[in-house]
Amino acid sequence: MIKWSILLLFCASVFGTYAQTSPKTTIAVLNIDSRGLPESSETLGYMVRLELEKTGLYNVLDRYEANELLVKSPVDIKNCFSKTCLTSAGKLLKVEKMLGGSAELVGDRVVIELRLVDVATGTVEKSDATEYINIHELQKMLRISVQKIAGVKPDELLVNQLIDYDVPIQSPRSTLRLNGPRMGFAYTTGMNAQILQAKRYNGGFDMSPVTFQFGWQQEFQYISSGNFQALVENIFLISGLESGVVIPSYTPLLGFRFGKNAWEFAFGPVFKETTTASGYYDAAGNWHLVSEGMPANALVETRLDSRGTAQLSTGLVIAAGRTFHSGYLNIPVNIYVAPDKNGISYGANFGFNVQKKDKTSRKMHIDSKKND
Repeated sequence: MIKWSILLLFCASVFGTYAQTSPKTTIAVLNIDSRGLPESSETLGYMVRLELEKTGLYNVLDRYEANELLVKSPVDIKNCFSKTCLTSAGKLLKVEKMLGGSAELVGDRVVIELRLVDVATGTVEKSDATEYINIHELQKMLRISVQKIAGVKPDELLVNQLIDYDVPIQSPRSTLRLNGPRMGFAYTTGMNAQILQAKRYNGGFDMSPVTFQFGWQQEFQYISSGNFQALVENIFLISGLESGVVIPSYTPLLGFRFGKNAWEFAFGPVFKETTTASGYYDAAGNWHLVSEGMPANALVETRLDSRGTAQLSTGLVIAAGRTFHSGYLNIPVNIYVAPDKNGISYGANFGFNVQKKDKTSRKMHIDSKKND
């Protein structure tokens, strides 16, 4: 019994050692044809070679060794992109596989094509062509394409961020939450502006008609079809800090984003805290509070007044703008108008946010995969 145990341990040890020392497939990468991209063919070749090494599945030939072996050969290293050229180069380099291809800028897309060539047979063993959104993440795009060629499953979230899937945005694969800070200013006109600038003993606020705003935006996209998105935005702002007051506001907006340049249009109510009081205007146009006494024929109305009480007021906001992109970063810039019978407010603000996949949706997708 002991002898059999020793024999089994010996066989397991030999098998394990063989598995660890079994040679990997040798492969070489020369240049990747660059078309319309700022990166050169040599740079793309280096990036692909790096991603290929990261898979750990191949013994990748060093580029300097490859250049040294081919420098005196008839192979044009800089323009060796065809199957025939890759096969010839592979035989000279004495590798089993060659990986070549191209990366091309086509409109607002980056198209990456890779071909895995079997040197012994001179045939294309595997190929992949993938379109990516042009967001200046070429290294990550090449990582996905190389992993697909190597049979390694790419990171799902990375794939959804870089590949343009025209599917409903509420899909578990593509639900996005775009949250981030907002800042800007508002300019008030009309009677409201006069009241803001008046002294406090006259019911004014001793403020400038221009107020700065700081806050936070929550954005949820619920429809996505090509270059059109429908979204809901929740904007929480605080203004008036430069004048020593705090004016909170909340604005829920129904918005639409369309076109390749991500133009936006949105509208919705605004809820904010205002200080108002009841009073009347005398024959000379002077404002008086009801508490000060009033003539019998005076017309009572309510308006902004620092001597009054804080109340919740409502209004309408109409906004338009554009979202600029830098990698995963979105930079929304908007202008808006808030009409009011006592004075129109105009404003502009901007912010930034990063696309993030909804955690709940991602968990639902993972759970559904487990149940399959």
